[in-house]
Amino acid sequence: MSGGTRPLPAAILPKLPNAPAAQALQLAPIQACRPLNARQVEGWFERWNEALASGDPAKVAQLYDRHALLLPTLSAQLRDTPEAITDYFATFLSRHPSGTVTQRQIELGCNLAVDEGTYRFALHDPEAQVDARYTFVYGRREGEWRILHHHSSLVPS
Repeated sequence: MSGGTRPLPAAILPKLPNAPAAQALQLAPIQACRPLNARQVEGWFERWNEALASGDPAKVAQLYDRHALLLPTLSAQLRDTPEAITDYFATFLSRHPSGTVTQRQIELGCNLAVDEGTYRFALHDPEAQVDARYTFVYGRREGEWRILHHHSSLVPS
């Protein structure tokens, strides 16, 4: 695997509302900074891949935040609810996927981390191999780390 670790770009971090708008909003309490290290981010992919191996779509979907967005590899449908994410994995897991990261870069922030690169899936029934690009955005919300955003797209031939 190639790539490295670099600080999270400011463009990815959420923008704070201006003062008058902030007063009108009920802002969530500020969380203490609990950054992940690169090995912990790699561990999140391993955890996700183990959930795939379980064959249980609900187990995979539990790794995603309730407001997560999944842009999946083998579906054109945007998945932005826990039910839609579970539905995608019910179909995807029927192919018995096993993923391997082939290249990655990790970006670390305060309560946010990005893992991006390429991965390869071995699929079974029928046998196939799929090469895809991916981005996982992990965030800490209410004291728990979850997948906030996951984009996966086939590598163009």
